[in-house]
Amino acid sequence: MATTLLLKPVITEKSIDRTGKKQFTFEVVKGVSKQQIKAVVEKLFSVDVASVRTMNRSGKAKRVGKAKKIVHRSGRHFAMVTIGKDQTIDLFSVSPEQTK
Repeated sequence: MATTLLLKPVITEKSIDRTGKKQFTFEVVKGVSKQQIKAVVEKLFSVDVASVRTMNRSGKAKRVGKAKKIVHRSGRHFAMVTIGKDQTIDLFSVSPEQTK
């Protein structure tokens, strides 16, 4: 159950820059509370979570087919987790060789 709440880590330039501030971004299942996200991250990565911020991104409309029918894509739910000092999550660590 715990691993199904976190869908995947969000790896973008912005999220990698935030790792210096001890903030890590994950895509999570819709309808999950901040307390549940905190418990899962603490259990999976053995870190102390200081705060959890969540964000809903609504789905976009897209035209498909010959008649250009409008179809709506599903939205996404993100969690930005701040962890304690002197701790890290290895999923987000980027070595200098990888940046070249």
